[in-house]
Amino acid sequence: MNPEDITVILATDCGSTTTKAILIELQEGEYRLRLRGEAPTTVEAPYDDVLVGVRNAIAEVEQLSGRQLLDEQGELIRPARDGRGTDIYLSTSSPGGGLQVMVMGLVRRMTAESAERAALGAGAIVMDVLALDDGREAYERIQRMRQLRPDMVLISGGVDGGEVERVVEMVELVAAAKPRVRLGTQFCLPVIFAGNVQARPLVQQALEGVADLHIVDNLRPTMDREHLQPARDGIQEEFLVHVMQHAPGYDRLLEWVDAEIMPTPAAVGDIMRQIAEREGINVLGVDIGGATTDVFSVFDGRFTRTVSANLGMSYSISNVLAEAGMENILRWVATEEDPTRLSDRIRNKMLRPTTIPQSLEGLRLEQAVAREALRLALEQHKSLATGLRGVRRERTISLDQRQMGETCLVDMRRLDLLVGSGGVLSHAPRRNQAAGMMVDAFQPEGVTRLAVDSIFMMPQLGALAQVHPRAAEQVFFRDCLIRLGTCVAPVGKPRPGRLALELEMKGETYGVKGGEMALVPLPPGEKREVTVRPGPGLNVGAGPGKCLTATVEGGVTGVILDGRGRPLQLPPAEQRAEVLAQWEAALQAYPATGETADLPGVTNG
Repeated sequence: MNPEDITVILATDCGSTTTKAILIELQEGEYRLRLRGEAPTTVEAPYDDVLVGVRNAIAEVEQLSGRQLLDEQGELIRPARDGRGTDIYLSTSSPGGGLQVMVMGLVRRMTAESAERAALGAGAIVMDVLALDDGREAYERIQRMRQLRPDMVLISGGVDGGEVERVVEMVELVAAAKPRVRLGTQFCLPVIFAGNVQARPLVQQALEGVADLHIVDNLRPTMDREHLQPARDGIQEEFLVHVMQHAPGYDRLLEWVDAEIMPTPAAVGDIMRQIAEREGINVLGVDIGGATTDVFSVFDGRFTRTVSANLGMSYSISNVLAEAGMENILRWVATEEDPTRLSDRIRNKMLRPTTIPQSLEGLRLEQAVAREALRLALEQHKSLATGLRGVRRERTISLDQRQMGETCLVDMRRLDLLVGSGGVLSHAPRRNQAAGMMVDAFQPEGVTRLAVDSIFMMPQLGALAQVHPRAAEQVFFRDCLIRLGTCVAPVGKPRPGRLALELEMKGETYGVKGGEMALVPLPPGEKREVTVRPGPGLNVGAGPGKCLTATVEGGVTGVILDGRGRPLQLPPAEQRAEVLAQWEAALQAYPATGETADLPGVTNG
């Protein structure tokens, strides 16, 4: 269908627990979000049919909009006419926890690392990385493959015309393990080979009758080149052909959609890239879920994605406690409470993952854990991007080797826009709480804009961008992206009680002292040219002690002046309650004494 003829768009995202549906309509020449519906995902027993949940989510959209989208047989009505039906239907999906891939390579820090980046860029969760130099015995690798039962395996190794024998040795481990797939256990395991072209005949021979082999171009054709896109395309193709078709009900869903079903993280990554390309900016985004936290970055047009598979706010919340430690979580808790009691409350969340806080203290604790989950996820993201000089279709490895451990693609001082998504951020009772969590966890430097995904519709818009970029762009910037404002923060260690920074805007001057925060109101949609004067020895982007002229953007939070310095120094335990209370009050994050508490599910006036 011609994009210009599309007036009504229906899109769903089939997550592990919830299926979300959005309805987009052309109104007065612009595409706008009409409304949203959701229902539990039904890929598991007792339904074993994803279409049940899809129909339920669409039925809620029907009820709220008054537009009939399904006929009496439960089939989509197309095209849209006379107030009924939709012109196109799209979907993204992460069935059973998402696309889970095992990666194999000859050398952990070379071909295996390249394969890992290819899998992450395709929207996969990397379950494990096996390499011939990983220190494990052959039987341990075989046992690991049998235990994990991945959706598919990606194998890389050997430059074209180079190593063959060791590549075949690695492939034979898969043949010996004969791992069963997670979904559709009666089918052969999909294996993507992206290694030495000279090894292909022997690879085919080794996996004959054991796996469903798919061969793509070598992702490391020479020692100093990396070519990831064919492997990424192969992963997404196998995701559709094997994983999706073998998941309960997805064969029918594939008949419904008007474009290929994308893995949810891949769709989010695509929309992040489009933001960066449209505005010509550097973007850092995070999606914090119940089981995993995805971090996306686009710096100088180079895209990187990582998955922290053990950092989440419900199913994985105990892992956050274990990795961060109670001491680090307590850094963000203003009240004096018994650490053992707090630890029990965190573990109760893992046992009852769908519960939401019922008290202000519970909300503060959950957001404290979120800060640590976000911080750890960013550290993991930076570790993969360190010394890479970007993830792109073609890059020079020799240059990476010289700078390994010295440079990082993610440069917070050059970051233009920080985007947050996921329940704890998108559904925070006050937007100022989301802004506070992102500023504390990511510690943006200089002048950085902040935004959140209003209702987590980025996956659907990522899929829509493949067929109708203009509609996706209009809905994203008008209905999806909630502009929180701008954070202004100096790098360095400001002295307590001494000026950390001043901001001059329209003849007015605002300032904060070392260790303090302040909020300058600036409504959404408004931009102001400002002059920022840092304190002695501090840097806001122009150099130590030098003034910076920049443009700040308003939002529902406003302009945050952060005088705490970078890296952020948190107060000692004896001062923690008092100082955290001051920061919370400065950001107006929580109700003051006498105010009604804002809790999840309660409208924030």
